[in-house]
Amino acid sequence: MLGYVRALNAIDEAMRVAIPSLEQLADVLDLARSRRISRSGHIGTYSYTVHGAGCRFVSGNGTEVDVDFEADGSGIFDLWRLRWYGLSLPEPLDVTDEDLRSAVRSLQPLLDEVRPGWFSVAS
Repeated sequence: MLGYVRALNAIDEAMRVAIPSLEQLADVLDLARSRRISRSGHIGTYSYTVHGAGCRFVSGNGTEVDVDFEADGSGIFDLWRLRWYGLSLPEPLDVTDEDLRSAVRSLQPLLDEVRPGWFSVAS
């Protein structure tokens, strides 16, 4: 759980270094929609694929971080995204939904449930 949050923060930092005009990670969606960047490609050390309301980032070691974005640009994620993150780790971690829910509950108030089953890092 904390690994996902750390990975998301590392991606945010790497994207801001690679694209200095980026104010927040969610701006990748606007850049792709306006065709200033491709909907998929490489930025810095990550490959990315823009989809619907979010983006999937893959690091050089194959770790996947998929995140959706709210209208205000905040990143949100659900248990499915957390599970795929765990399975993509160099040493895969397969946990149950129950274990994920328990981990999320144990991290409140670090995490906010923004709508049923969807979470964001508290600001």
